[in-house]
Amino acid sequence: MAGKAFLIQFAGSAAFVAVLAAVAALARISKPRSALTQERARALLADEFPGREMEAVWVSDDGCGAVARAGAQALILTEIGDGYVARDIPWDGALAARPNKGIVQFDLADIAAPRARLAFAVWPPGDTH
Repeated sequence: MAGKAFLIQFAGSAAFVAVLAAVAALARISKPRSALTQERARALLADEFPGREMEAVWVSDDGCGAVARAGAQALILTEIGDGYVARDIPWDGALAARPNKGIVQFDLADIAAPRARLAFAVWPPGDTH
């Protein structure tokens, strides 16, 4: 009798764990996000860096990030998880980055977000002043 009770309890526990695993897997499915537009990138950067005048904004080829020039600073917006992270670096540092197989890696020098990898087939952009 003890063996039968153990098997019933074990089967019930296994079923419960399977249900919890399925719920956890479904919870990670995020809503598909539309590609970033220049207007949306400007709005997100304006929220993060109020008062900075953006001369130009370049959205990455895959729509997952953007780079804006604001005087001597580059404002970099990159998708991380379900949101975006914005950082600023010197414009000269952004210009020094070179594409490698269509990906440009910007060194952000930030422990929380050390690098931004954006898809730009051509970098730096033609109109950099």
